This record gives sequence, structure tokens and C-alpha cells, in this order.
Amino acid sequence: MQVEEARRLLAERLGGGPGPPSPESARAVTAQLAHPDTLGPLVRRLSAGDLDLAECTRLSYRHVLGFDKLLLLAGAPRFMLRVHFWHGRTGPVPEDIHNHRCAIASAVVRGRVRMECYEPAADGVPATAYRETIDGPGGAWRLRRVGDARLRLLCTEQYGPGRSYGLAARTLHRVVSEEPTVTLFLETAPQRSVTDVYVRNSSHVTSTEAGRSDSAADGGPATYRTSATDIGDDRITDDDRITDEEPRTDDEPFGREGRSGGDIRTGGAERAGPPPKTPLSPAVYLAELDALARSLGY
Repeated sequence: MQVEEARRLLAERLGGGPGPPSPESARAVTAQLAHPDTLGPLVRRLSAGDLDLAECTRLSYRHVLGFDKLLLLAGAPRFMLRVHFWHGRTGPVPEDIHNHRCAIASAVVRGRVRMECYEPAADGVPATAYRETIDGPGGAWRLRRVGDARLRLLCTEQYGPGRSYGLAARTLHRVVSEEPTVTLFLETAPQRSVTDVYVRNSSHVTSTEAGRSDSAADGGPATYRTSATDIGDDRITDDDRITDEEPRTDDEPFGREGRSGGDIRTGGAERAGPPPKTPLSPAVYLAELDALARSLGY
């Protein structure tokens, strides 16, 4: 597939109206682009130089969870298309439960992930609620403590190659990748300026939760939707949100705990803040694209 053809496909499928695209439309176009016979030629053209290398590498980096985020096509504010390279269980902490600023979609190209969806519930697992913002494009992530919360697990799904999912912006979830995995990840137009993050109390985090992911995985046509967060006396609404100074360039909640503002104490434990977000070098970026293209037969 030609680069401009992929851009047109994304623009057409996501629409240009005033309302946000549906999670299902985002899922469908991501699944189409993730097909090996479509993604392979596209990645090969990009690795051969058919891209704005400086811009793509500026917004590509090693995530604190241990996976590489590579920007393929920048179409902000309507979309951002990325590839996530998971290297196995290398993340320092499990992914926290979170939602997004926009509807997202992801498709598994290689490997496997597990996704869990949650909802607020009085009988759920205790957690601490935070609100997350970012200091402009490529800037530092900031967390503001909101209060105590309880969340209940709604469902758990395993996703392998060829499967895809779409999530509404407010859907609470976490994703785990415990083996080398490649996913195609789509961010759509922002619907709000903050992300809700829930850090479970340490006594309730099990040893099986060592591998974190940020929102990559897939699912079939099913789309999970969770209502606005409403826990105890603390209701999170659009009227209470924080406004960013600049438009965002990615919608991935960062390393969750103690990022850039020092350590955050949760459940009687402290975690060190993540390292700075450092762009991947052009050599690493192109090498990973080349490896992906070759693995897809191109």
C-alpha cells in the first residue's frame, strides 16, 4: 500500500464530521491496515525513506513499560498511526488501569496480549484515582491525586495475530504483553484533555501482573464501553477536567506511577519516576521498521 493511500483510507473511514469516530470504525480500519499484505508494503516504503524521518523519530521512543512506540503516519489531530514493538516481560511495573483522551484501536500483528476491562463498583478492588495531563507535545506527564476508588473486573480477553479491538475514550482497561509482540495502534481525534488512571493498592497486585502494556491489543468487533467514572463521593466529569496548554501528540498514558514529578506513594509502597522520554535514533527506528517488513515477507 502507498503511504498516501493509507492516509486517505484513514481519513475516509474515521470521517471528518464534528463528532468523534466510533470505536468500531477505528477498529475496522486498523484491522485492514494491519493485514500482512497491507502493512508489509507500507512499512517497507516507510523504511526505505518514504516518510518525514525527523518528525517520525521525534515522536517515537522506548516506553517506560519496555516497548518501542514507532510513529508511522502523523495526521493529528484526526489520527496518529503507530507500531508498538513489545520485547516481552521487560517493563518495570504492571500497567495501571486507565482510559484515554480519544477512541483508540489496536490490532495484533505478531505475538499475543491480554486485555482486562473494568468498571467502578462498591465491591471492587481498592485503588487510588489520579488524573493525568501532559506538558504539551512530547512533554512530561503529570499526575494529580483525585481520591480513593474501587474497580471491578468486567472481562479478560486474550488476543493473537489477526485480531483487533476498538475502545471508547472512557473505557477503563489494562493490557499485558508477556511475550515478544507487535501491534498496530491507532489514536483518533482527542475528545478530552485528561486521562483517568487507577493505581491498585499493592496488596491486591498479583505476581502474574508483572508485564504491562499501554493500550495495544485487539479484540473482535466487540467494543467495550464504560460510563464516566463515578466512585464513592468522587465523580470525574468533563466539567472538572484540566486543560492542556498545547494539543497532544500521543494518547498513551505514561509509566503510570511517580512520573516526572517524583515518587507517588500508593498502598504503602513507593516507585521511582520513569526515565525521560527519549526519542529513538533514526538508525534504531529504521532498523525496527526493516525487521517488521522482512518478518511480513517484504
